[in-house]
Amino acid sequence: MLVHLLKSKIHRAQVTAANVNYEGSMTIDLCLMEKVGFVPFERILASNMANGERFETYIIPGERGSGDIVLNGATAHLGKPGDRLTIMSYTEVDAAQAKGWQPQVIVLGEKNEVINERGI
Repeated sequence: MLVHLLKSKIHRAQVTAANVNYEGSMTIDLCLMEKVGFVPFERILASNMANGERFETYIIPGERGSGDIVLNGATAHLGKPGDRLTIMSYTEVDAAQAKGWQPQVIVLGEKNEVINERGI
């Protein structure tokens, strides 16, 4: 049996820009992506701590070290610069592996710098 579990999470990511004219997705600083094991074009679920919106989209890599968290396309209507997001991806794991499973998690502070990490 497979269990659907949290794979990776960026907690308290601060939106740096919103671009409604882009075709869609969320841009994330490549350093932050790599830190939690996100891959380009991976499906994500995001929740906006400022307004309660939850949405699915996919990731495109942003400039390494930029701190960018950019809402693109329709998702630009679901948040604004300064909002804090939780960005999550999931995976399927065999039930036997699930007992010891640890997701890769980072918590961000000002300017989207990593202030805490676990499972990494």
